[in-house]
Amino acid sequence: MLEKHLDEDDLARNLRADVRAGLTADPRWLPPKWFYDARGSELFEEITRLPEYYPTRTERALLEQHAPEIARITEAKTLIELGSGSSEKTRLLLDAMVAAGTLGAFVPLDVSESALAAAVTALTGAYPGLSVHGVVGDMTRHLHHLPDGDSRVVAFLGGTLGNLVPAERAAFLTALRDVLHEGEWLLLGAALVTDPAVLVPAYDDAAGVTAEFNRNVLHVINRELGADFDPSAFRHVALWNPDDEWIEMRLRSLRDQRVRIPDPGLDLHFPQGSELRTEISAKFRRPALAAELSAAGFTARHWWTDPADRFAVTLAEAA
Repeated sequence: MLEKHLDEDDLARNLRADVRAGLTADPRWLPPKWFYDARGSELFEEITRLPEYYPTRTERALLEQHAPEIARITEAKTLIELGSGSSEKTRLLLDAMVAAGTLGAFVPLDVSESALAAAVTALTGAYPGLSVHGVVGDMTRHLHHLPDGDSRVVAFLGGTLGNLVPAERAAFLTALRDVLHEGEWLLLGAALVTDPAVLVPAYDDAAGVTAEFNRNVLHVINRELGADFDPSAFRHVALWNPDDEWIEMRLRSLRDQRVRIPDPGLDLHFPQGSELRTEISAKFRRPALAAELSAAGFTARHWWTDPADRFAVTLAEAA
């Protein structure tokens, strides 16, 4: 079953608004959600398999190890996943929760109707006794459409929280707490601050896959808004911002160039060396993350991390 709160018109309208706001700002920026058309999603799946990109495999190992404990603690009747994509890692949780005998429903939410439809079909077949209810929506706008119930666990995995700047994180976590009942749970995957010599290559791999992924946002704008970006005229840049403790991905203009975007009617000058920020990926420290959760109305109850202390899975209770 799919419940739709976004359609192609909504996505086009949102893209135009983000392009207008971000490319007329100083410094210029675009939100990372526009990486993920079909090609972008394929590239990201390839990134997760690269030797440099440790977050996905580290989080998966933590879930493999601790999913039965998570199922026992939460006694979840409904598992909700935000930004679910293919829901592959979530099967570890589903297996554990189904085995615990409490789970009755899985609710994946994602902006991509095609990815969500494929996931719902696959999971309905794999878990015949489970109600699978997909919600096509934006996690920053449509949380209030999540089905009500009791004993719900919201999984927000992959370190995606780090794509939001602090004010956005605070607003998101508060909105999420508002739709949960006291005693329900947030299962959060968060990448931790570690050596930049490890961090930066994870976002600037030797094979150039991340570079192609980064430039894909320009292909999306060309196709959807009729722009004339030359993606090959932009270099992928990844750097560690030690003050904000996040990775920044940027596109740097290799030459002086003009770009026309007919809809929404922009004529832009990109001087050689000028940059466009396409993503931040904040890394966390345990006390600061616990404080952010507490400010939004959650209490961090459990914390699991890998031996190298590079990634954490946190189970937080709605207080």
